[in-house]
Formats: sequence, structure tokens, C-alpha cells
Amino acid sequence: MTSALMLELRDLSKSFQLHHQHGARLNVLRGLDLRLHAGECVVLSGPSGAGKSTLLRVIYANYRPTFGAVHVRHDDRWLDLAKATSHEVLDVRRRTLGYVSQFLRVIPRVPTLDIVAEPAVQMGASTENARQRASDLLHRLNVPERLWQLPPGTFSGGEQQRVNIARGLIVPRPVLLLDEPTASLDADNRAVVAELLAEARAAGSAVLGIFHDEDMRDRVATRLFPMQALEAA
Repeated sequence: MTSALMLELRDLSKSFQLHHQHGARLNVLRGLDLRLHAGECVVLSGPSGAGKSTLLRVIYANYRPTFGAVHVRHDDRWLDLAKATSHEVLDVRRRTLGYVSQFLRVIPRVPTLDIVAEPAVQMGASTENARQRASDLLHRLNVPERLWQLPPGTFSGGEQQRVNIARGLIVPRPVLLLDEPTASLDADNRAVVAELLAEARAAGSAVLGIFHDEDMRDRVATRLFPMQALEAA
């Protein structure tokens, strides 16, 4: 039985005009078509400069595409994020489209446990339940309990990234975007992330990600989506 289609990109293109270089146009994405189904983990592959991170940011509506459509299944209907209002984009991000980057950006002085629990509270979980789910994830990702009441600003890069992953995975979302989430992790913690992604896929999430570590890519990918760098116009 075919799994539900969750995300579809049609003829997607993105270019940037470089005003400080006499208006030169940098073509990053051109004519991309991609279909992502529930239970899949599609990994973007290709050289640096191929536009992999740009593609994730276009899907997440950080960038508007120059041309094409970004269709996401939201509340059992299709929404084109290329044409969505700001309110629609925020609603999709809250309930349908998760995003984990390689950098943790949080409000200073907020304890780690509350940072991880926050998305669950926003989705209606009680504070007690959200903190329990947060503690379970932090345990699995080997973040020492002595750090949970501290803000993560002074943590190591690997510890911050594990906090970032816990925050990104605490609420199950139909579509999950991952931009090198394991770049600063050791082998043991990469294995934990692979387990968490397998569980997310088994629960029906569709995953689209970037993994530069070849072993991690081989472990999580159900298929690869090759990309090539374009030349400036």
C-alpha cells in the first residue's frame, strides 16, 4: 500500500540578486521536482554549494521561491507555502512542519528542560507532561541531568545540538526537515538520533534531511535526492 504523499515540490527554482556585485544573479535551485511520502527519509546529496540548505529554507518558508510550488499536506488539505500568508506559515510550522538546524537559537537564561518542553506546551500538553517527555529525550540523548536546569548557552557544541534535536523531536510532526543535525555529534549520539528518526518514520513522519556523515546517511536514508551546483547568471 502506498504511503500518503505529504510534501510535493513542483518546478521549484530559487535565485538571489547580488546587489553588491552589479546585480549579478545567483541561481541556486532550478526546476526541482520532489515528492515525499509518510514513513520516508529522503536525504539530499550533492557537493557543497548545491543548494541543499537553501532548499530546506525554501520549504520552511524562510525564503520565497523565485518560481514553482511547495505543496504541504496540512489539516488534510494541500497548501502552497510559496503563496501562503504569514499566519498560514506560522500555523504550518506549529503543527505540521518541523525543522532542526545545526544551531541552537533560544532565549538566554531559560533552563534547558523548559526549552525542550516548550513546543509540547504550545501544542496543549500540561507542563508536567511536557517536562516528562523532555526529560525522556534528554536522557536518551545523553544530556547530563545536572545540566537540565541551566541555560544551554555555555554548553559544548555537541550538548547544544542534542538539546536542539530533543526540542525538534518532542512534538511528532507530519513532515520533519533536518539540516545537518548530527554534524557535531559523536558516534554513540548519532546512533541515538538514527533510532529517534526511525521511530518518527514508523509513527508516520516524512523526513527530508542533510547528513554529510556518510555512515549516518546510509543508516537513515530510504532514498537519496541528488543535487548539483548551478552557475551564476
